[in-house]
Amino acid sequence: MCALRMRPGEIDLDAALVRRLVAAQFPHWASLPVTRVTSSGTENAMFRLGDDRVVRLPRHPGAVDGVAHERHWLARLGPRLPVPTPTPLALGEPGEGFPWPWCVYGWLDGRNPVAGALERPGELAADLGAFVAGLRRLDPDGGPASNRGVPLARRDGDTRAALAQLAGRIDTAAVTARWEEALRAPGHTGAPVWAHADLSPGNVLVAGGRLAAVLDFGCVGVGDPAVDLIVAWNLLPAEARGAFRAAVGADDAEWARGRGWALSISLIQLPYYWETNPPLAENSRHVISEILAEPR
Repeated sequence: MCALRMRPGEIDLDAALVRRLVAAQFPHWASLPVTRVTSSGTENAMFRLGDDRVVRLPRHPGAVDGVAHERHWLARLGPRLPVPTPTPLALGEPGEGFPWPWCVYGWLDGRNPVAGALERPGELAADLGAFVAGLRRLDPDGGPASNRGVPLARRDGDTRAALAQLAGRIDTAAVTARWEEALRAPGHTGAPVWAHADLSPGNVLVAGGRLAAVLDFGCVGVGDPAVDLIVAWNLLPAEARGAFRAAVGADDAEWARGRGWALSISLIQLPYYWETNPPLAENSRHVISEILAEPR
């Protein structure tokens, strides 16, 4: 888990605080044990509550709005998706010195997969593709605009700023060329559709090598769904990407935009989390390496 603070305004969270919050607001669960869940997540901290519940609390002010957003849209989307998703059980209020709302969800079994160590990559690729395709089929009417469902050009300034920070630590010339290729890809011309928008290994659970659940819907929204292709590079090996792409039905332009999203997210994360979040930084380096290894 990440013990170091990663963002301004981040507060200390521990099992004792969670026990006090639960006892004060949900006394019928007060006797259940509380244990912190190991995670490389940057927005929320999780604590297991008994055997079949998990408490999720925002770690910093920027994560607070995602609590209500996720809770609202999971109730609409989750039951209609082809894989399990978190089930909201209760909404907690500020208290015991904790300043923000928080949630209790049902516990989902599984483990986070590790890029480069997948048991059944081809089948997992097909499972992930089915999830993305199923999400895209849901009616987007009334859905919130996705912060990541936007043209890649809006990421250009931040991506190039990250490249400047990484000079001497990665092959910035080669990476810049790949980024500029992605910027030249045709934009999304269809209607906005749903996208999870944060399909990273930390938001995926597997069991027996197959997809067991998808977590963290704090970024879910409608727009260009190419951002959901990032999992092709942050998790799947090259030989499994074709199965994922086929299940999603991505054309060349969308695939190029998805590659650009994977690259941009990783570049921006890498200098920010280089010291404070080693697992996330390592996955960012993995993505960059995978993209540079692909034939042009």
